[in-house]
Amino acid sequence: MGSETWFPTRLVGERVTLRRHVPTNIDAFRRWYADPAVARLTRYQDGPMRPLEIERFFMSRVVGPDSLALAIHLRETGRLIGTCAFSQMDGDNGSALYHITIGETDAWGHGYGTEATRLMLGHAFDTLHLHRVALSVFEFNERAIRAYRRCGFRVEGRAREAIWRDSRRWDEITMSILAHEWAALRVAERPADRAGTPARVGSPATMVD
Repeated sequence: MGSETWFPTRLVGERVTLRRHVPTNIDAFRRWYADPAVARLTRYQDGPMRPLEIERFFMSRVVGPDSLALAIHLRETGRLIGTCAFSQMDGDNGSALYHITIGETDAWGHGYGTEATRLMLGHAFDTLHLHRVALSVFEFNERAIRAYRRCGFRVEGRAREAIWRDSRRWDEITMSILAHEWAALRVAERPADRAGTPARVGSPATMVD
């Protein structure tokens, strides 16, 4: 499989476009990961990332040669609002871990993360033919858990009281979706034409060179 297929240049949805990060995106990362509201939902440590941590993370995990991260842009305006990525890609077993951060807090609650996640899952299952995509999320991040459920993820386990946050302990929840579950979700959501025959629906993501 070619690198362009494995790591696409762009995935286009109705309201968001995912495309490869560029070096200048580090300015947004510095702002996002220094924000206590973002750090609370994304960090195991209680507190924002230090500037040097952010730079190392960006260079190795976002624009590094082995990175599989894509920037989330609003399709209409081009505004950069977040990032999403696969890690621990395992071709032999057909699995990957998924990560997403909507860094612009005024973009929370609008469904952009849900659409970005669906684009990534479409690429994972329909193009890469993976079998399983998993993620972890903190128990108190209820908005994210609801969004993941809408995308077809199911809870498969939890690390009990693994996170200390807001003066109490919380579970870290593991969720996953399998290829046949993604296919069933796509069929269930497929619109029917006027004659009652299911309409043909293409991939939810369009790859653009």
